[in-house]
Amino acid sequence: MTLANQTLFITGASRGIGREIALRAARDGANIVIAAKSAEAHAKLPGTIHSVAAEVEAAGGKALALQLDVRDEQAVKAAMERAAEHFGGIDGLINNAGAIKLLGVEKLEAKRFDLMFQINTRAVMVCSQAALPYLKQSANGHILSLSPPLNMASKWFAQHGPYTVTKYGMSMLTLGMSEEFKKYGISVNALWPQTMIATAAIEFELGSREAFKRSRTPAIMADAAHAILSSSGRAISGRLLIDEEILREQGQTEFDHYRFDPEGGSLIPDLFLD
Repeated sequence: MTLANQTLFITGASRGIGREIALRAARDGANIVIAAKSAEAHAKLPGTIHSVAAEVEAAGGKALALQLDVRDEQAVKAAMERAAEHFGGIDGLINNAGAIKLLGVEKLEAKRFDLMFQINTRAVMVCSQAALPYLKQSANGHILSLSPPLNMASKWFAQHGPYTVTKYGMSMLTLGMSEEFKKYGISVNALWPQTMIATAAIEFELGSREAFKRSRTPAIMADAAHAILSSSGRAISGRLLIDEEILREQGQTEFDHYRFDPEGGSLIPDLFLD
């Protein structure tokens, strides 16, 4: 199970889970396209496309840093073309870029919903469309989106229905594309964490790092993504997977090393999981 010489196009890869997936693949000797908006350092958010590119190369991979807004379909198409030209193709698309605001319909501004829809649901379609010509040429094409299982319990809509809709839209597109692209031999899956993951997105949405004590590090998502992306022959496709679930299927039984704080108490389940 290796990603050596495979080319992965990762959106939102300048920090967090996207960065961790990039570094995990880089250790195999993969080619990584770091496609994100952050080209310059941010006062509060660490990481840029350039800093991650340097980390990828230090880890043993090859990197191409591309500043990209996934809401711009023409820019997405151009970025895919540049990536394919630079590395000779694209083998995997990881739809990691995301936007979150946990408010209900009453208080959420329409422009914020538009942002979440464009960066979450719409970008999965736009990026997958743009990557498709290159994935068709790959011997082991993959699309992986970071979105949840479709848990239709009303509690997941009651307090933050707009966000839920945009994340579930990603998962529904995943199920559809797995069937639609079956004839091309492309595997299409979604991945979601069993527990809260210690990332800047969580810190700023919740207002503090306190939840980190009961969270796992992004490394578990990177290892789970690696297991999916290194599978072949559509052995894994059309599934809305949980990180711990797929790692257990691969024979892993120990997960304590993923804890952000070994003394932090019981882990917090992520959204959409009962």
